[in-house]
Amino acid sequence: MVAAMAWLGASADIPASYYSTLDGKSGQALKDAIHNLAKQHTMLSYSSLWVYFAETDCQAEDESKVWDMYSDKTYYFRGGSSGVYGMHKEHSLPKSWWGGYGTNDGYAGYTDINHLYPADGDANMAKSNYPLGEVSQATFDNGVTRVGSPKTGQGGGCNTVFEPDDRYKGDFARTYFYMACTYQDYTWKYTYMLNNSTWKTLNEWSTELLCRWARADAVSDKEVNRNDAVQKYQNNRNPFIDFPELFEYIWGDRQGQVFYLNDAGTSSDTTTYTGDPELIAPTQGTVLDFGEVALGKSLDYTLYIKGRGLNNPLTLQLYRYDYEMFSIPVNSVSRTAANSADGYPLQITYTPTGIGEHTARLLISDGGLTGSVGVELRARCVAVPTLSTLEALSATNISSTGYTANWKPSAQEVDYYVITRTVYNQDTGETLTETFTTDDGYTTSYTFEDRHAGETHTYYVQGYRLGYLSDPSNVITVDASGLTGLEADKPIQVLTMDGAILIKCSENVGQADVYDMAGRLVLHIDNLADDMIIDLPRGIYLLKTSTCRQAWKVAVK
Repeated sequence: MVAAMAWLGASADIPASYYSTLDGKSGQALKDAIHNLAKQHTMLSYSSLWVYFAETDCQAEDESKVWDMYSDKTYYFRGGSSGVYGMHKEHSLPKSWWGGYGTNDGYAGYTDINHLYPADGDANMAKSNYPLGEVSQATFDNGVTRVGSPKTGQGGGCNTVFEPDDRYKGDFARTYFYMACTYQDYTWKYTYMLNNSTWKTLNEWSTELLCRWARADAVSDKEVNRNDAVQKYQNNRNPFIDFPELFEYIWGDRQGQVFYLNDAGTSSDTTTYTGDPELIAPTQGTVLDFGEVALGKSLDYTLYIKGRGLNNPLTLQLYRYDYEMFSIPVNSVSRTAANSADGYPLQITYTPTGIGEHTARLLISDGGLTGSVGVELRARCVAVPTLSTLEALSATNISSTGYTANWKPSAQEVDYYVITRTVYNQDTGETLTETFTTDDGYTTSYTFEDRHAGETHTYYVQGYRLGYLSDPSNVITVDASGLTGLEADKPIQVLTMDGAILIKCSENVGQADVYDMAGRLVLHIDNLADDMIIDLPRGIYLLKTSTCRQAWKVAVK
């Protein structure tokens, strides 16, 4: 493993024992070790990603310029968490493949900056959630990003693939290797490149593609510098960058061989450690940037404290500047907890008491360490946002398999939009409600590609900003025939509020009755209309209308 060790030495920021749990393992045990190592990281705030992008994705020759792997356009950082107009926060492995935020504890993958990159908005919209592949006939080509039909044997059943430029194919391959290990326990909704049945996670065709790309496009200084910057904020690394041949031991030409950290090809003893006490994470220079938090809100970050050979408890202390606005639940961590395989998850809470920028430091000492490690804490408190109700627009590009939901942009700044979609199956009577989010506050459409015959879809839109949601917009309906507007079943949305329920529909629905769970009529309504608020005592109720076959069960608190 000489080549890997030579490259590992190129990054001085890696703690000496960071990769010790990978040593002497092969096959599934090696992949599991990568999973256990990488998954324990600080989960960042999605709304603050531009703060991190300014360091992880800046050009070496001009730190104000964005490094965009999706286009050759020139973009510049504006500072803070305000983003860059025309760019998206792109999940290189699409979030829809596992359901994104709120699914399978999917927030970790949703905000994992190891696979999140700033991306040209037009290119990102074109690539959508398509799998990686090699394009045979392009429908979109900006010179860096190509989207179109795949070459024979690729796509995993998808008729469209995304092909990055040759200089970035290795970057994407190593990103996907990382994701296939770190989130191997996710349940994948879309299995174009991934599967839920084998330990390798990657499908056979995608394995061949990614291995070929990783061999052809070697690790670059850009990737090494980004890996160091990610560790500074997220406290984990992509091992496939530090060890460029590591993927060969799991998916490539060295399957079944044992992976060693040292040049001699023998494993060090990872169960009994006799060296000096060491703090593996966090490292000196680690920064936790909470981004913007609205006054009256608080935000938690989890910092994993992991050591090796610690012989005393670790002492924790918040100090300097605005330390009183940050809090931790303990002032010490036992050596047993810190020396464990997962480390100790320390929750750090920012609770601002005034508007402005706030900083503090967390000092980690003792444990037998020589010296101490300091973690910088940053945050910005802003006024509570005012959000107006959005206007949803009629769906476009309606086909037998999908459509595009549209809305007018928010009059105020938003972090992103939340689209709530309800699918009514007219044959079975079943209803499914899901939420989806855009990558930024600039996008004003969202394309759905999973529509089926006999379904009526409705959607409404809300703006999200710093923990606050705007009121639901009007409801747009795409009925089973593909026409917009409420037809036979007149589906509606029923939202719960404190002491009441809120009705959302695009036209009046007619008579309605509210029953308690004993079957007694509680309230009769002559004409149920959009934005109608129905006050009810605390309890569980059934709402039935004269024009909808479905009854709604609602809980009023």
